[in-house]
Amino acid sequence: MSAITADVRTYGHLIGGEEKPVEQLIDRVSPGTGQLVARFADGTVADAQQAIAAARAAFDDGPWRHTTGAERSRILLDLAAAIRERREQLALLDAEEVGKPIHLARGDIDGTIGHFEYAAALAQQLHGDVHTNLGPNYTGLTMREPVGVAGLIVPWNFPALIYSQKVPYALAAGCAVVVKPSEFTSSTAIEMTRLAAEVGVPAGVINVVTGYGMPVGQTLVDSPDVDFVSFTGSTATGQRVATGAAKTTKRVSLELGGKGATIVFEDADLDDAIDGALFAVFFNTGQCCVSGSRLLVQESIADEFLARLTRRAKELHVGPPTDEDARLGALIHEQHAEKVLGLIESAKQEGATLLTGGRRLEGELSDGVFVEPTIIDGVRPDMRVFREEIFGPVLCAIRFRDAEEAIALANDTTYGLANAVWTKNIDTAMRLSHALRSGTVWVNTTIDGGPQLPIGGVKGSGYGREAGQAGLEEFTELKGCLIHTGKRVPYYG
Repeated sequence: MSAITADVRTYGHLIGGEEKPVEQLIDRVSPGTGQLVARFADGTVADAQQAIAAARAAFDDGPWRHTTGAERSRILLDLAAAIRERREQLALLDAEEVGKPIHLARGDIDGTIGHFEYAAALAQQLHGDVHTNLGPNYTGLTMREPVGVAGLIVPWNFPALIYSQKVPYALAAGCAVVVKPSEFTSSTAIEMTRLAAEVGVPAGVINVVTGYGMPVGQTLVDSPDVDFVSFTGSTATGQRVATGAAKTTKRVSLELGGKGATIVFEDADLDDAIDGALFAVFFNTGQCCVSGSRLLVQESIADEFLARLTRRAKELHVGPPTDEDARLGALIHEQHAEKVLGLIESAKQEGATLLTGGRRLEGELSDGVFVEPTIIDGVRPDMRVFREEIFGPVLCAIRFRDAEEAIALANDTTYGLANAVWTKNIDTAMRLSHALRSGTVWVNTTIDGGPQLPIGGVKGSGYGREAGQAGLEEFTELKGCLIHTGKRVPYYG
């Protein structure tokens, strides 16, 4: 277990089944309380290389890739059960380090368990195909094999959940992995990896190296001994990952930024749509890549909808991680809060109207990093708040006339991760589901789903998929095999 001194967790790297003591540490102060809660190893190039070597040996020479699907499934189910037993502790770790309300962190752990359980089911279903129509004496096979060593780079906003969108699918496919969690939120990655060892995942199959993207993440991207990189984070960093990976011709999966739209038509159930619009942008304090940070509302209902939405936003309770009633928590750190407040200010200077919020919260919350739930009206497509990912509790409203204009506004972005449509008209729902350029479209719901559904984007939101059958297949290579039986007719002679 982690070393605990005066309630401060201290962690080393997990490499080859052992925890490595280190001297250089990164302090993590909770953005929700201002208190020091954890210290993580400040990883080096040598640390990352050692972890890659451990994963390489575990994959090339260890038993995991040759373990049956049934055995992998059993171990993944045992790991899901172990995580369930530690649900409250793991939730508290994420709540403290991210600054999110504890009830949201519990939901993240529940989702984490779901991914492990679903990946366990997929482990028994991974198979190839047989082709028997290639002619006499020929049988064609397609075989799915593990891609090898995978570097998994996990962001800070959903530390346990996004770990679970990568690790169990990699294990179900038979891979070995090196996990690089965020330097802000590393505890649950380490604790769940320890649990994996307890339930029988062989040493070296899961390794965790904490620290900064440069040098740890960069080493994973550059190493020729890493066969595949799965990255979740900003579009700018994802572009650097793709460029770096090209030097060793390794595949990458990129789940990047978003600028999602919540599109509300006049025939929608307005009560549901208001709930959805609030949840879409204020869930996880807006620090969510699939956040619906742009509200597109039909002109005929816009004034009423925004008035009701603003009243509801003013009633939302903001609080520290252990506040059971809080619906919004802290922003990840001071620099991020400054960025969010700067974007709000830019909207005001460009002529938009602030309906509510827009300020740093002080008083009882002054020890943390809290910004009020914010709604901005009169936004135009040329404004920064319409075009840039804010990643905070800020909703930008713009009116539209008809479906054609709604589609054009929603697609007027370099991103393409997720959008939500609120309508009771099935024709409108289906039309927009096809027309919106994003990896996910929700209809009459938002930020919703299950481990069966793939997660990923288009355009600047990346490529590749996590979760679902597609998420498992990302960690495989497809091999063709042609078998000839009987006597072969020679080409020559």
